[in-house]
Amino acid sequence: MPRGPIDITIPDLSGKRAVVTGASDGIGLGIARRLAAAGAEVLLPVRNERKGEAAITKIRQTTPGANVSLGELDLSSLESVAVLGKALREEGRPIHILINNAGVMTPPDRQKTADGFELQFGTNHLGHFALVGHLLPLLRAGHARVTSQVSVAANQNAINWQDLKWERSYDGMKAYSQSKIALGLFGLELDRRSRAGGWGIISNLSHPGVAPTNLLAARPEVRRDKETRGRKLIGALSARGILLGTVETAKLPALYAATAPDAQNARLYGPSGLGHLGGPPAEQKLYSRLRSAEDAQRIWQISQELTKVHFPNS
Repeated sequence: MPRGPIDITIPDLSGKRAVVTGASDGIGLGIARRLAAAGAEVLLPVRNERKGEAAITKIRQTTPGANVSLGELDLSSLESVAVLGKALREEGRPIHILINNAGVMTPPDRQKTADGFELQFGTNHLGHFALVGHLLPLLRAGHARVTSQVSVAANQNAINWQDLKWERSYDGMKAYSQSKIALGLFGLELDRRSRAGGWGIISNLSHPGVAPTNLLAARPEVRRDKETRGRKLIGALSARGILLGTVETAKLPALYAATAPDAQNARLYGPSGLGHLGGPPAEQKLYSRLRSAEDAQRIWQISQELTKVHFPNS
């Protein structure tokens, strides 16, 4: 089935500083490339410097004058998050856009972060929670828009409140859902606290739909030596234009949520096609797992305790 072109217009971002996690490849690289092309100064905090340098080369191939740079960040290490946060605070330059995009999905066995958390919860949620906390003064100074990338998996399963580390009965997909539900609840609670405390930050959510990204590809860092069967099926359907999105369209919801003048706070943006799996970005009904203010406050408090990163009271 032929697939028509899908794209959005990115406003002029000259004079804006953007930070995109997970921008060394896949959706994150596509997001960073578009922000740079729109005139933003883009910081790519990466774990692998070699991949980061390759990403900058790719960005400058399409935007020769792009203002892009690397930072060192391993979201699975709270120490690494703190080091980056300190370095950026010492620079003292406002951040206008933060896209919490990086993530790890369904490693073949239970793995832990440097701080002893289940890898997906620690990386996808706690790492981003801590990053926002460390960058809060810069985000406030920039009246930033913070967009947190969740997943269709955040509309499935639940937070395992009794065993957040999944030490008793590990299920990779359920743990992934938990990490994305937690990140979504955090993004919504960040917006509520910003409005209550006058922080000047707008926080919203996006999800990429389903596309053949690198999340389920071979990833030696999570001990996955070959792409999953699900990744192969997704790739085949996407290539034929059947239901799913592409890597190019999957980046658009986050870009829309982070830059569109009419994108609003505390909203969810994702593909508008059948099942919200592909298609142009649009606002979507908030997932049922993300609607509880009580759950949002609970995950906020737990995350402060686990990371030892504390936000101002509001």
